[in-house]
Amino acid sequence: MKPRVAVLISGRGSNMEALVQAAQAPGYPAEIVLVLSNKEDAAGLDIARGLGVAAAAVSAKPFGRDRAAHERAIDALLVEAGAEIICLAGYMRLLTPYLVGRWAGRMLNIHPSLLPAYPGLDTHARALAAGERRHGCTVHLVTEGMDEGPILAQAEVPILPGDTEAVLAARVLEQEHILYPAALAALAEKIRLPEAGRRP
Repeated sequence: MKPRVAVLISGRGSNMEALVQAAQAPGYPAEIVLVLSNKEDAAGLDIARGLGVAAAAVSAKPFGRDRAAHERAIDALLVEAGAEIICLAGYMRLLTPYLVGRWAGRMLNIHPSLLPAYPGLDTHARALAAGERRHGCTVHLVTEGMDEGPILAQAEVPILPGDTEAVLAARVLEQEHILYPAALAALAEKIRLPEAGRRP
């Protein structure tokens, strides 16, 4: 059986869309079974439904500052869906040790820089301001430190004379849509191995 994957989004979720479309190919080694958002109006929810994937929102607002309680509600839906791998795709909330610990080794994130350079936000503007000649994106396992988890894959793009933040971001995003499905496939293949065990 293919490992079951849930994708967490906060907005449109273009990387989520790329993952779902890749997973719809017959030979792809993982199945996207659920898209979850912390925002009820996230455009990606309707995109996921249009692609035939179950989608739901767990708003953070009713939980106030109790981030762990919000994550327990999310985790309950992940377990109910039988998810075995979690992909963060523009999920704009810092996770607590609760959810990170629950899915250690099974939660991926894609970040728009060549980590360890430029963790956090505004990566394209920061790379341009620093006069970098190259930039890119990274898929890594999620740990408690922001953008610090083990790197699984990277894709590099050149920074060209005259690049603006928007132009560079678009060039990187093209690579994100290729890299993330490839990295997920590689992890899914490992999880399919009998000796790797499966999440209870």
